[in-house]
Amino acid sequence: INAEYGATFFFCKEKEKERREEKEQKKKQRRIRRRENMKKIILATGGYDHTIRFWEAQSGICYRTVQYPDSQVNKLEITPDKQYLAAAGYLNIRLFEVATNNPSPVTSFDGHTGNVTAVGFQKDGRWMFSASEDSTLKIWDLRAPGCQREFKCSSAINTAVLHPNQAELISANQNGAIRIWDLNATKYRTELIPEGEVAVRSVTVSSNASLLAAGNNRGNVFVYNPVSYTHLRAHETVLDLVC
Repeated sequence: INAEYGATFFFCKEKEKERREEKEQKKKQRRIRRRENMKKIILATGGYDHTIRFWEAQSGICYRTVQYPDSQVNKLEITPDKQYLAAAGYLNIRLFEVATNNPSPVTSFDGHTGNVTAVGFQKDGRWMFSASEDSTLKIWDLRAPGCQREFKCSSAINTAVLHPNQAELISANQNGAIRIWDLNATKYRTELIPEGEVAVRSVTVSSNASLLAAGNNRGNVFVYNPVSYTHLRAHETVLDLVC
């Protein structure tokens, strides 16, 4: 009887050990899947502390900090292939690798003479655009050094976005104007002035290009379509973002 009891007890311990190992293996697999999922999500922040930080979106853990000693970070934008992060500051734009721990930029885009207020990429990542308080829009070929094209505005540019057709840039200007620039021409083709000389702080365009929205320093939002526009009293103070 004792021998039989001992064998049964040993068998139960082995089964319990197998269950624990299986449970641990499942936990490990879940952790691996969670890490893989988080790799697909790139969350980065930048600010006036001269740093860029990369975060695990689900856990809130900062896993990488990059120093940006030149200035504050005004804008961040990730390339369409998620390989690089463009950081815009005062006078320049730095391009950092996303999937490495390299603390240094792989390249720098210099040429602005004021704060860079906007940066973005063509949908295939072939070129980048930027806007600045120096009143210029610039086009940069990522495969070649230097600025390839420049558009001069009449006042500081607070922000700019790329039209879904990939052939026009839309700028929001300090002098109250919204300008639509034809990248195949030498000047803007359309100018909208929502509220006199009240600075336009933000602009966005819908993915199907049917609507354009802009917000200004008085907290007003103006929504345009090809034939009309709508005025919204959105905020009581300066409006910084519309999306």
